[in-house]
Amino acid sequence: MTILLQLDHVTAGYGGGDVLHELDLSVEEGGITCIVGPNGAGKSTVLRLVSGLLRPRLGGVQFDGVSLSGLSPRQILQRGIVQVPQERSLFPTMTVWENVRMGAYILSDRALAERRMRIVCETFPMVAERRNERVASLSGGQQKIIEFARALMLDPKLLVLDEPSMGLDPKTHTVVFALIRDMNKSGRTILLVEQNARSGLGLASHGVVLESGRVRLEGSGADVLGNGEIGRLFLGAPV
Repeated sequence: MTILLQLDHVTAGYGGGDVLHELDLSVEEGGITCIVGPNGAGKSTVLRLVSGLLRPRLGGVQFDGVSLSGLSPRQILQRGIVQVPQERSLFPTMTVWENVRMGAYILSDRALAERRMRIVCETFPMVAERRNERVASLSGGQQKIIEFARALMLDPKLLVLDEPSMGLDPKTHTVVFALIRDMNKSGRTILLVEQNARSGLGLASHGVVLESGRVRLEGSGADVLGNGEIGRLFLGAPV
């Protein structure tokens, strides 16, 4: 097992106090790590640490064996960590093609950007099929696919997905999670924060349950999903 991302004894928070408390968390290369937990557990804080938007008060974050301490969000992006946020982040008046190309804005090699665009179109045919349509005309699920496509323009070592099921109808939810599985099968390492514990853990190779800024449970996705504590944390009863 190769650890791609490691949080070591991380304590972090905001002006009002710490949210994470001596947190240890690892993401295995080639796998899907899913973090679940009740509101306020610290899930979003973990993602802010990984992307460089927040720095730990204590402890450290390592990616691919190198500390991320002191690096800006842009530098972390350049190292291969790309996040798809929970909220819609596309430019609605721009076309599908223009939005996806924005994912390569930090690339100075235009030929490389074109090669990446071709690969993305093979992975997500909708990008080419609807290239000239404005993003605002797409459904929520279609916009999520365009966000995935844009993220892959940087060929990330780690793809971070924040609540990908948020606001999706059941049919679109199934499509989006199938795409996440396919991206992982193609070699992408994925860190996933998901409100739907059943869907997220069912997809994951490694499941982590946060509670009050600490790891409450972890193990394979199936094992964590089958643990009765999940029911206590999320449903008030066994799953």
